[in-house]
Amino acid sequence: MTLRRFVPALLLLSLPLLAQHQPKAQGDKPAGPPAAADGATKPPAKPDATPEGLPADKSIAQTITVNGKTLHYTATVGTIHLKDDKGKPTGDVMYTSYILDRGKDAPSRPVLFAVNGGPGASSVYLNLGAIGPKHIAFANAGESASDPATLTDNPGTWLDFTDEVFLDPIGTGFSKSLVDEAETKKLFYGPTPDIEYLSLVVYKWLVQNDRLLDKKYLMGESYGGYRGPRMTHYLQSQLGVAMNGLVLVSPYLNPSFGDGNLSPIPWMITLPAITAAHLENEHKLSDAAMQQVIGYTEGEYASALIKGPADKAATDAMIAKVTEMTGLDAQFVRYSGGRLDTEAYLREVHREKGEIGSVYDSNVTAPDPFPYAPEQESSDPILESIIAPTTEAMVNFITNTVGWKTDARYYALSYDVNRDWDRQGPALRQGAVGDLRQAVAADPKLQVLIVHGWNDLSCPFMGSLLTENQMPTKLAGQIQVHEFPGGHMFYTRPENQTGLHQLAETMVSAH
Repeated sequence: MTLRRFVPALLLLSLPLLAQHQPKAQGDKPAGPPAAADGATKPPAKPDATPEGLPADKSIAQTITVNGKTLHYTATVGTIHLKDDKGKPTGDVMYTSYILDRGKDAPSRPVLFAVNGGPGASSVYLNLGAIGPKHIAFANAGESASDPATLTDNPGTWLDFTDEVFLDPIGTGFSKSLVDEAETKKLFYGPTPDIEYLSLVVYKWLVQNDRLLDKKYLMGESYGGYRGPRMTHYLQSQLGVAMNGLVLVSPYLNPSFGDGNLSPIPWMITLPAITAAHLENEHKLSDAAMQQVIGYTEGEYASALIKGPADKAATDAMIAKVTEMTGLDAQFVRYSGGRLDTEAYLREVHREKGEIGSVYDSNVTAPDPFPYAPEQESSDPILESIIAPTTEAMVNFITNTVGWKTDARYYALSYDVNRDWDRQGPALRQGAVGDLRQAVAADPKLQVLIVHGWNDLSCPFMGSLLTENQMPTKLAGQIQVHEFPGGHMFYTRPENQTGLHQLAETMVSAH
């Protein structure tokens, strides 16, 4: 894997890949009114519509049935208003919250804040794909952009053990900047200001909803996995709000893995994910099989790469083993020197069928519209298919089901935000591991759950394992890494819902 590919993922997708595969320039009914504020549910304060036209906050009572249990909750679409030091409005951050109804004497409940990545992705993917009370199918083999965007009750929702608040950063969803382009970039489109204003949004929501003393959790996916540790540390050390737990889904954590011409680590990160995809195709994927893959990668494979071609016997044995592990053409592996570049692999693995694999899960494919081009010219198969159903489902839920009426454009994924993001400073290169270490060191009760799909080549699981391996011994017990069949959005596979739910519920109940 080349270093340029292990960079912040757009929702899911690596930033350079987004730029490369960006399209060419040419071209449920309402369940009734919200519960009364008699202790059953305390709705947030609802300001009037802003002068800029955003609707006032809107709440609606909802009911779902999951695993034989009926959950009554209030769904709210609302806005957190941001101002500068002089009180001038600078931005409006839209959120979607799901708060379980409970009596006034009921014990407090945890609350979880969730944010996706990009930069430029709204929270719709974690909301409707992973843990929200409603669900829509996307990102798996055989699913299409034009499939009906019908929401169903989500059996994997986390609402049964925690309230949920999904945040859409400025420029995504319906969230918007209220300042000019230059000021927008300065205030919102950079790694550090992004962390600071999103952390402030969490603080403001907690204060406005009287939830500061409840247990608090933060969840981030992909580039949101970079946001998560930094937000947790900033909230803890600057805003005075301590998270009880942190969940990182397919996170971008650590970009400093070295030059692939000298260091074996970039190639160590991709090989296990490529092997996992092959094992899944052969119906041989298991935790036990992957432990053998990891052991070989950390041992003989790394050693052979370090020795280089000077040790012909070790190199030949490594190339033969990599060919066996991945099922790839032996000549392709030999010409690659056993160093499997992600983009080259995604074109090679399904070339005979005229298809190209997704960086998020190489077993999800689409016909390659430019099979004779020297490099990939099409967008990612999964990325191409998920924007329409998630946008349709979320906009219909917000504007029709909840009744938060607007005809503004909804950005499930904003190429403009991604293009304008500041990548020049040291913050991205340093990653989020430093903040992760400091946050857990300062709070020995803070628990961190990192979850990956075996097949993910956008943010491969091996990067998190190698990062965990280097944690100081006294911090290691607070961090756990788990893998699931599937890719970057492994949570969209129904068979993974129970296991992910159990891991998170166990973490929350342990406090």
